[in-house]
Amino acid sequence: MNEPTIAKFENVMIIDDNVIDLYIASRMITKNNFGNNVLTYSKAQDALDYLKDNQDNEAVLPQIIFVDIYMPIMSGFEFLTSYNALPEKLKNYCHVYVISSTIDDYDIIRASTDVNIISFQVKPITKDFLDKIKQH
Repeated sequence: MNEPTIAKFENVMIIDDNVIDLYIASRMITKNNFGNNVLTYSKAQDALDYLKDNQDNEAVLPQIIFVDIYMPIMSGFEFLTSYNALPEKLKNYCHVYVISSTIDDYDIIRASTDVNIISFQVKPITKDFLDKIKQH
């Protein structure tokens, strides 16, 4: 009898205004046993509100946050500016990865120099990328 496979992370958050990218990333995360629950947001402000509202409840906070850079209303970088102002306890629990289709060196450098960003990944999220995160 096969043992059920347990996902590496309980909660994973994806912030991307492209609903197709949200769907593909969500499927990759669940299919590869990366996360049990996927919190998807097409608006960065809604994701930020969720983090603020639940900052004292680790059980529902995402351990991993994937955020796109280019989004209307609030970009990924604007999200990160607000995220950086959140309490240290939350930032120590949640690990942020920038996921983008950009090839702009400035964006890549900006993402790689932010203290709260673990790494930058070109879209789409792949099994290899998820496996690398699992190993840490």
